[in-house]
Amino acid sequence: MSYPPKHHQDNTITHLIEVIKTYPLATLISVKDNVPYITHLPLIYNESGKLIGHIDINNPQAELLKNNNDITIIFSGPQCYISPSIYSTKQLPTWNYIKVHLKGKVKAIESKDALKQSLITMTEFLEAPDHKYVLEPDNKSMNTYLNYIEMFEISIDSWEGKFKLSQDKKPEDIDNAKAELVRANKESVEAFLEKCFN
Repeated sequence: MSYPPKHHQDNTITHLIEVIKTYPLATLISVKDNVPYITHLPLIYNESGKLIGHIDINNPQAELLKNNNDITIIFSGPQCYISPSIYSTKQLPTWNYIKVHLKGKVKAIESKDALKQSLITMTEFLEAPDHKYVLEPDNKSMNTYLNYIEMFEISIDSWEGKFKLSQDKKPEDIDNAKAELVRANKESVEAFLEKCFN
């Protein structure tokens, strides 16, 4: 039996790319001597089908993001607890979520010109659609930090989408679960910020 069940899997590449583009903060997992190294970084999916990222040279994982090393990447979409109270039929409590798991090979990109352009391109992507800030090529801060940042690219070998969204329920309950995902995420962020940063 496959896990998660087939109705909770979505391996349609366009759907997985949409998760990557909408939620670009990735969890990167490398292993050295049976010890996992984990870093959270934004990654950009480019037109050649590769993921592009940048890492501080002082990060211990930086040395593992080169030489065609193996890497696992996780992208996380929205998630929330689903109460049985939202369903029109009797159910048990559950948790709905969207995750994308990728495996691939990572290699360093040594060119400082490529790094600089990549930082500009990533900023442009993340500033969309309003582009209130533009990272200019002559930005002094960026040029100062180029020697402390390494660029890498990941070639993706395998894709796995885990979309647990109450797909095994009645259409009405599927819609209720989607609405709850939207409501719960909005309210939980507001409540968290109010509690921790006020």
